[in-house]
Amino acid sequence: MTKISADSEVLMHFTIKLEDGSVADSTKTSGKPAKLVIGDGSLTENFEKCLVGLSEGEAASFTLEPEDAFGQPNPDNIQHMDRTLFVGDAPAEEGTIIAFAGPGGQEIPGIVTEVAGESVTVDFNHPLAGHRVIFDVEIVQVS
Repeated sequence: MTKISADSEVLMHFTIKLEDGSVADSTKTSGKPAKLVIGDGSLTENFEKCLVGLSEGEAASFTLEPEDAFGQPNPDNIQHMDRTLFVGDAPAEEGTIIAFAGPGGQEIPGIVTEVAGESVTVDFNHPLAGHRVIFDVEIVQVS
């Protein structure tokens, strides 16, 4: 049985839950497992440590503090924008998630948190920032 180690390519199903048990994300809804390479920087070091040593077919559950998962909210990630930027398919309404073009051309999602006159406040922090999360993983393949 192949165990996960540094540089392993891993195919796994995961479910991310909040402490109240509500599901924030899951690969099981699409039926497509996630693929990742240990050490490629896509996961935090502590998250990777939880996976190292698991084998194909093994399932595990672990709880991560905010710093080890999606981080703490960063006040620098809250931007105040002019309402005239929000037209057409991107209305300035509280709770709306809008994709903005980042510096490298990638899309960066932001959540409209407040609309006051001509000012729109957009939070670019990850929605799970500041939350302790529970990861349930099921290792499908290790190579």
